[in-house]
Amino acid sequence: MSAVGKLFLLPTPLGENAPMEVIPIYNTEIIRGLRIFVVEQLRTARRFLRKIDPQFPIDEAIFVELNEHTIENFDYNAVIQYLLKGNDVGLLSEAGLPCVADPGNAMVALAHEKNIEVCPLVGPSSLMLALMASGMNGQNFVFHGYLPREKDKLKEKIVAMENISIKYHQTQIFIEAPYRNVQLFDLLLNTCRPDTLLCIATNISLETQTIKTLSVSQWKKYKNIDIHKKPTVFILG
Repeated sequence: MSAVGKLFLLPTPLGENAPMEVIPIYNTEIIRGLRIFVVEQLRTARRFLRKIDPQFPIDEAIFVELNEHTIENFDYNAVIQYLLKGNDVGLLSEAGLPCVADPGNAMVALAHEKNIEVCPLVGPSSLMLALMASGMNGQNFVFHGYLPREKDKLKEKIVAMENISIKYHQTQIFIEAPYRNVQLFDLLLNTCRPDTLLCIATNISLETQTIKTLSVSQWKKYKNIDIHKKPTVFILG
């Protein structure tokens, strides 16, 4: 162990595909050497580590859960102490990249405060993959995360995003809880202008992946969309 450990940001697959399909070998070598992990869900983290290496010593590892249920009382300093004592720590996403539409940025910020080296590793990002495949402006874009749930506020937000995309030629990226995808899609079709472009990117990087960009008027005629309860990225441009 070095005098101070490193905080590794560990991407994971976006679905049930094998890690080796989307995670570089370099990552797996680092992961095999880690024994302390900050994770969203313990079960998912264990499953991922076993897929990386069936012989991974799970029982020797320390797991600290950081998610919507623990974030308010999360003991960031306890993790920092592991690092200050020379232990490398892995911050593991539930799917995709840590800290991007994902918890963990406060952990990273504190590591910077304590002069601890932060090492982001390469892996799949549903947002960037969707943007790449959308055909929309990749030079000027914004990610909104989740939009308001209240219908009136949601409609206002959609109109505002559409206006900004037109005025500044700025691509608008956002997501929704998978079980509310259909409601959001319907509201987009009923709110946006007919010539506004909308990209729907579903199950990215999986065998069932679908990515399609059409105008709103074309989407209204399209019958083969299936996004219910499927991880989806929405892009307006």
